[in-house]
Amino acid sequence: MSCGHSHNGSVGRPLASGPGFPGRELPDPEAGRPPQSPHCLGLQVVAKSQPVRLSPGSIRGHPQELEEEEEEEDESGSKPPTVGHRLGHRRVLFEKRKRLSDYALIFGMFGIVVMVTETELSWGVYTKASLYSFALKCLISLSTVILLGLVILYHAREIQLFLVDNGADDWRIAMTWERVSLISLELAVCAIHPVPGHYRFTWTARLAFSLAPSAAEADVDVLLSIPMFLRLYLLARVMLLHSKVFTDASSRSIGALNRVTFNTRFVMKTLMTICPGTVLLVFSISSWIVAAWTVRVCERYHDKQEVTSSFLGAMWLISITFLSIGYGDMVPHTYCGKGVCLLTGIMGAGCTALVVAVVARKLELTKAEKHVHNFMMDTQLTKRVKNAAANVLRETWLIYKHTRLVKKPEQARVRKHQRKFLQAIHQAQKLRSVRIEQGKLNDQANALADLAKTQSVTYEVVSELHAQQEDLEARLASLESRLDALGASLQALPGLIAQAICPLPPPLLPRPGPGSPIRATQSPPGRWLPAAPSDCG
Repeated sequence: MSCGHSHNGSVGRPLASGPGFPGRELPDPEAGRPPQSPHCLGLQVVAKSQPVRLSPGSIRGHPQELEEEEEEEDESGSKPPTVGHRLGHRRVLFEKRKRLSDYALIFGMFGIVVMVTETELSWGVYTKASLYSFALKCLISLSTVILLGLVILYHAREIQLFLVDNGADDWRIAMTWERVSLISLELAVCAIHPVPGHYRFTWTARLAFSLAPSAAEADVDVLLSIPMFLRLYLLARVMLLHSKVFTDASSRSIGALNRVTFNTRFVMKTLMTICPGTVLLVFSISSWIVAAWTVRVCERYHDKQEVTSSFLGAMWLISITFLSIGYGDMVPHTYCGKGVCLLTGIMGAGCTALVVAVVARKLELTKAEKHVHNFMMDTQLTKRVKNAAANVLRETWLIYKHTRLVKKPEQARVRKHQRKFLQAIHQAQKLRSVRIEQGKLNDQANALADLAKTQSVTYEVVSELHAQQEDLEARLASLESRLDALGASLQALPGLIAQAICPLPPPLLPRPGPGSPIRATQSPPGRWLPAAPSDCG
């Protein structure tokens, strides 16, 4: 094997195979000899973990091949996405979904405006069979097709967000029956529009006052134009995606911790809390306009006197129905108009209840105002009690003065003070009712917020007491273990004392045999052997 190629330790691929690689000379066609490597030391072993760095000359020589190799390496050895990558991808999907929702609302409203314009112009300016009507209907169809595409892209972004949030890879996991049914219903609602062409049908109805049957040739566009107002649901979606509560990451985190779902209902509740009057006013006026135009379209084929088929007449009919007045001077003839008036009455009842609730909440005192009011009432009640007691004492002193301290008492003045004294006593008897009122005032001061605050404070105190009780129990257990150890030590103390006072006797020496010499036991000089006691007691 030649020494010009150095191989990777586990991959049999030459490292210095490209031109301009450091450590290998460039081939010289004029030299007539093969190039020599400056370091011919056999096979060069390179670790896998160290990447191979190419020279700029090699990069310039094969840019496309290197890019393809990098893409293949990224695809083959792709690492799982990190948390930061997922969060960035999620943020991008959020922006794309919001942009798609905005475009869908724009094209949906554009289709509604063109539909209203075509309906009004075809009634008085030109007919349905004209070229202008056909052009406007084609424009409505084009906007509808674009709207359907935007709706599909919007739900595709939602599915991608679901996959990112749940760490899934297969999009079919997110396609539940509920999601599929909702997407199908949304596409069906957005697909309804007047198709190009002139189609008619016979519309029969019974007139309101004469009860005579009425038949008229109506356009099919009436049945396809009115449901286009259902596209206004896109407005609620745009409000949700543009809400600061929904877009703020901290608010979403707090909501997730408290198990609060940020949906259209929650956003409408926040709007009703922040600006209830504006929300009710905008909703009422917009619903009046839409309902009035719908009644006008429904009644134009059977209203010969142009009572409810005019826009102002339809507005009057919708307003008195919305406010639950119902004078009876205008009555719809068709079932379409009657259905719209029925829905208007239901919305009017709901809006009336909301208005009453909003007005009641606005008239209610705030917490600070309630505390100030209670303090003022408490001060007035205290002053009344003090004045009643002072009047009793004053009249008692005046009666005593004019009867005991003067030589000749004046009976008229005495009777006058006695009368005032009785009145003061009667007023003092009202102290009980004043005290009862003061108790009621204190009860009124305990509002729901105060009760909630008291409950939270009580919970904190109970938690602190529970923690202290657990600490005390732990200390008592430690003290009990120490007492047990001390008792065991005290039980072993007499034996230890006995061992310290009475040492063990010395071991006995073996007796000498008959042939062994007897050696005298002598003590070392200057020391006395202690005598072994016979009894330690």
